Amino acid sequence: MGSINQKKSAAGIKWNRKFAEVSRWLHIYVSMISFAIVLFFSVTGVTLNHPDYFAGEMKETHEKGQMDTAWVKVSDTVKIAKLEMVELLRKQHGIKAPVTEFRIEEEQCAISFRGPGYAADAFVNRTDGNYEITLLKAGAIGVLNDLHKGRDSGAKWAILIDVSAILMILISLTGIILLLYIKRKRISGIVWALIGLALAYLVYQIWV
Repeated sequence: MGSINQKKSAAGIKWNRKFAEVSRWLHIYVSMISFAIVLFFSVTGVTLNHPDYFAGEMKETHEKGQMDTAWVKVSDTVKIAKLEMVELLRKQHGIKAPVTEFRIEEEQCAISFRGPGYAADAFVNRTDGNYEITLLKAGAIGVLNDLHKGRDSGAKWAILIDVSAILMILISLTGIILLLYIKRKRISGIVWALIGLALAYLVYQIWV
């Protein structure tokens, strides 16, 4: 009976040691892999929290142009040359953002492009093909802030945000696991974690 208990104890010690090693490996390498991502979201968290200091102003410009009337002057709206219109706007005004809206009305077509820190709205007269376009461009901080929020950044960037969140969760959990394996620091570490949680809760309750 004693030998069985000893074997179970040895197996438990071995499993705990292996679990600690895996946690340490994950913590170190996930931290290094996500270092740039964590730094990016940390810095842009500050810039988003203080827009008066960092956001800057959007640069707004207005431009005009002419499209082929055959593209828009048709009774059947299905025959409106959407692709040709969009490509002309891209070429003439250097637009790289995706189309987010193409609205066809009785007298005009409205085309919108959106990207991080960028917006373009064109209004095309269906009678004569004349159009006006408004371009809004933010500075580098504005672009980074929009990337932080995932606004107008596309599905692939949204996936990157989700992956970043998962990596941060892994870093936090493995950090806690490693703390629990250090007997001398275990209690004090948990206490400080609870203090941090309590402070955040108090700030919320008192000032928010």
